[in-house]
Amino acid sequence: MMARPNRTAPGLASALTALLMLVVPSTGSGQAFPNKPVRLTVAYPPGGSTDVGARIVAAIAEKQLGQPIVVVNKGGAGGQVGWTELSRQRADGYSIGFINLPAFNTVILDPERKAAFTLNDFVPVINQVLDPGIIWVKSDSPYKTLKDLIEAARKAPGKISAGTTGILSDDHLAILMMEEAAPGAAFRIVHFDGGAPQLTAVLGGHLNVAFDNVGTVFRRIKSGELRALAVMDTQRSRFIPDVPTMPELGYPTVISNSTRGIAAPKGTPAPVVNKLALVLKQAMDDPEHVKKMDDAGLTLRIMIGEEYAKYYRELHAKAAKYTEWARSRPHK
Repeated sequence: MMARPNRTAPGLASALTALLMLVVPSTGSGQAFPNKPVRLTVAYPPGGSTDVGARIVAAIAEKQLGQPIVVVNKGGAGGQVGWTELSRQRADGYSIGFINLPAFNTVILDPERKAAFTLNDFVPVINQVLDPGIIWVKSDSPYKTLKDLIEAARKAPGKISAGTTGILSDDHLAILMMEEAAPGAAFRIVHFDGGAPQLTAVLGGHLNVAFDNVGTVFRRIKSGELRALAVMDTQRSRFIPDVPTMPELGYPTVISNSTRGIAAPKGTPAPVVNKLALVLKQAMDDPEHVKKMDDAGLTLRIMIGEEYAKYYRELHAKAAKYTEWARSRPHK
C-alpha cells in the first residue's frame, strides 16, 4: 500500500538494550515482566502465512523472553473476531497479537463492519513481514506482459475478470490503484474467500487475472504453472527476481503489499512494549528465523519504534481513500 520502508537502524536494538538496563518493566503486582506465558493471537485459522510466521518467531523469541509464547488462532470475519478480542484484553503485555495491514484498516474504515475497535485501541510493537503484491495469470494466458493486460482492459472495459482474495483486501485495493494509474482500463472485479479458490478459478480458466501476494504463489510461478506480470513493490522480489516491478513498468504509484506485525492493547506500559520489541527483533534477526521465513517465501521487513508507528498511521490514512472508492463499486 505504500513505499518500501527502510529496515530498522542497526543502533536501535542497542539503544533499546540500554533502556532496558535502566528500566525493568513490571506487572501490576510489582513482579518483573514476564512472569507467566505470553499469549500471541493470530486472527486467522491455522496454516495460513500469518500463522506460519507467528509460530516461527514465537518458538525462537520465547527462549530469550524466558516464558512460553503461546500462539492462539482466533479466526473469523476476515480477522475482525481476533482483533476485537485482542482489543479487550488487559494492557499488561501478556496479550499481544498479529495485525494484518491493510485488512485491519479496512475493517475499521468500513462502517458496515461495525468494528468495536479503532486504530487508537492498539500500540504497534514490531512488524515482521511485508509480502509484496503481485499480478499473475495462468501460464497459457494471452496476456504475456502487463502492457498486454492494460491494453486489453482499455479496449474492453469491465470485461476482463480480475480476482482478489476478499472484499477490501490489499488485493482489492491494488486493482483500484491499477485502474487509477491506467486511465481507461477497467476490470470486472471478482472476490474470493482466500487464495485457494482464487487459484482454482485461474487454473480452471474461469478468471483472467489475479491480484495476490508473492508469498502465496511464488513457487507455482517458479515451476512455470503461473506467469507473473508484475510485482507491486519498489524493489524486485528475491524469490522471483526476473519479474519487473510496477515502477519499472511505468506505474510508480501502484505499490501494494500485506504487512504482518504485532501489536498490544492500548495502555500497555512503554517499558513492556520496549522489551517485547527488543526480544522479538532479536528473534527475527536470528539466522534460524531468517532461513525459515525465506523457505516459506515470506519477505522480512522489521520495523519497531517510531518507524512502525509512523507506518501504522500513514497506511491507515492511505487505505481510507481506496476503502471509500471500493465501497462505491459493485462487486461479485
